[in-house]
Amino acid sequence: MPVKNSPLKETTLAAYKQLSYEYLVAAWLTSDGWEVSKPAVDHGNKTDLLVSDGTTYFRIQVKTVESSSEKIIVENKWKGAEIHYVIYFSRSRDWGYIAPAFEEDRKRLDAPEHIRFHYHPKNFLKAFSKA
Repeated sequence: MPVKNSPLKETTLAAYKQLSYEYLVAAWLTSDGWEVSKPAVDHGNKTDLLVSDGTTYFRIQVKTVESSSEKIIVENKWKGAEIHYVIYFSRSRDWGYIAPAFEEDRKRLDAPEHIRFHYHPKNFLKAFSKA
């Protein structure tokens, strides 16, 4: 059985965890027939995933929250970029939200237009189809 012998710095591990959520969303969407691309660099355009149904493209940001409460306020970290959706995952619970990108500086995570999903591909894909 493989054993990981080199410990990671906390900042490196945090980056790995964030990437794992991006790849999780990519895997779930790919399994549903979406074309999914990951830009080599996403700092300028703030695009974690580029998703297409074959004719239309959607730019997606994937974020995580440390809170177990769904009533938290999330910040707009993509101002000036043309993002279509932001997908939030709770790191401490098994839920997330799909939110249309908003213009406000801050917004409640559980806003009425945000779609909640349970941390499972079937639930996520059902929520994504409503977005």
